[in-house]
Amino acid sequence: MTATGTFGLSTEARNLQWLLGNLVEEVPGLRSVAVVSSDGLLLLSSDPALNAAAPAGPAHRGGPRGSSADLATIVSGIGSLTIGAAQLMDGGGVKQTMVNMDEGSVFVMSISDGSLLGVHAEPDCDMSVVAYHMALFVGRAGHVLTPELRSELRKSMESVQ
Repeated sequence: MTATGTFGLSTEARNLQWLLGNLVEEVPGLRSVAVVSSDGLLLLSSDPALNAAAPAGPAHRGGPRGSSADLATIVSGIGSLTIGAAQLMDGGGVKQTMVNMDEGSVFVMSISDGSLLGVHAEPDCDMSVVAYHMALFVGRAGHVLTPELRSELRKSMESVQ
């Protein structure tokens, strides 16, 4: 990949960005997608303006104030709330959370070590297709999202903000 900002990133970082781009391109009805670290920092984004290291292409479909930065904040909050609820209920780990609203849906899925994948989707999206593709992303990304890679992704996001 030779898109602006990809130089200097590891192969794993570029592969993760490619996986995120594929998720957005293959699943109809997605508005924005974000990968958030356990401490609430945005690691990857479907918003090219926030993710200078992402490959060029139609990765962001927009939404009302639905940027990936907004989504990252929401995902972090939902993640904290559901983890706390699961602990209070002795429910074990949280795998997936979905919020279905009149004008869209938000999906949150655990990746690894507290990292989360968040998706903001159109109201008429096929929820089972969204959940399936999120699970594929998590399965492919979970083993490569090491502390070193999270640090690299954080630094790349900080450089564009």
